[in-house]
Amino acid sequence: QVQLVESGGGLVQPGGSLRLSCAASGRILSINVMSWYRQAPGEQRELVAAVTSGVTNYLESVKGRFTISRDISKKTVYLQMNSLKPEDTAVYYCSAKILSDDYVVRDYWGQGTQVTVSS
Repeated sequence: QVQLVESGGGLVQPGGSLRLSCAASGRILSINVMSWYRQAPGEQRELVAAVTSGVTNYLESVKGRFTISRDISKKTVYLQMNSLKPEDTAVYYCSAKILSDDYVVRDYWGQGTQVTVSS
């Protein structure tokens, strides 16, 4: 069984910063892509950032403000969010493409963490 557990969300003022973390655990052989998505009320879920083999990509609206990174040894991905704007308010979800010990690759999701940017 594989789990993704997120932490680090909360309430922050515009211009502030937050750091999200997502740790994978369980019967994991390897992790390929690790990503962060977000979903605002009434909106579709969108890809915010992804990292694989050192290559990163970002949603255009967060480029220069958000940084995704991963610690392979800890099976953890981070999302450093700076210069936050009210439009960044959403539930943020971690996702990972994981090869488990049954030799099947699956997409796993975390439970989501709320990020609210408001004065």
